Amino acid sequence: MCTASNYITDDHYFGRNFDYEISYNERVTVTPRNYVFKFRKIDDIKNHYAMIGIAAGIDGYPLYYDACNEKGLAIAGLNFAGNAVYRQFEEGMVNITPFELIPYLLGKAASVAEARELLAEINLVDINFADELPLSPLHWMLSDGRDAIVVEPMADGLKIYDNPVGVMTNNPPFDKQLFYLNNYRGLSNRNPENSFGVDLEEYSRGMGAIGLPGDLSSASRFAKVAFTRANSYSDSDEASSVSQFFHILGSVEQQNGCTFIDEPDLYEYTIYTSLINYLLINEEQFNFIN
Repeated sequence: MCTASNYITDDHYFGRNFDYEISYNERVTVTPRNYVFKFRKIDDIKNHYAMIGIAAGIDGYPLYYDACNEKGLAIAGLNFAGNAVYRQFEEGMVNITPFELIPYLLGKAASVAEARELLAEINLVDINFADELPLSPLHWMLSDGRDAIVVEPMADGLKIYDNPVGVMTNNPPFDKQLFYLNNYRGLSNRNPENSFGVDLEEYSRGMGAIGLPGDLSSASRFAKVAFTRANSYSDSDEASSVSQFFHILGSVEQQNGCTFIDEPDLYEYTIYTSLINYLLINEEQFNFIN
């Protein structure tokens, strides 16, 4: 289970907590513009935007968990167990596998708007990377500093949702997560007024957030980080923005031992937290990875 978020000051910050019980030796990975991406059902792409992110490199192929391209478009794929539905090959569509979605979109799209156009023609086909590496059930958050969307492969088709809160976790589907924020609309970063008509003691700061969930379920993490991000304040310089972003995702990180998975001693925990700031980067700064 994971949490993704953007954060906008003078620049666009994007990242995620990767919460899982095991690591696949994921690393910071740079893909240059002329790296040949091989696809299972469409032609190889030989030239594309450069990208950087966190990936597990298997057989020379970067399996990106989250990444950003040189134009500032960022994507993260999160677990979507029980809901993700992948399909059979469909004529007339761009048939790509889920593990190909991040390089396909980041290779071609300079913005969320351009990614939307590409997504309208995409069919996510049910093809494993390898027999020993089956597909993960995923959904994705895309952000470019101006817009953010969530992409979910559901039984009734590929759903694309506007993401006004700039946050995504796992389950339930995003439209339900967003609706559940109605339960917390009374929360505030200010202490509440006393409405009882009797003398009551304001015994602590932060009482306006009483009722904000603190457990580690995906629905609770969604509400917690949405509130934290919405009320976050920092200066606009790089150091202040970066520090605040890590505080936002730190509010929902998982400590090893708190989420039991299986014997012997297997727990889900935050393996890494990533952060990318590449909005409107000058293309010349990517020349070193041509």
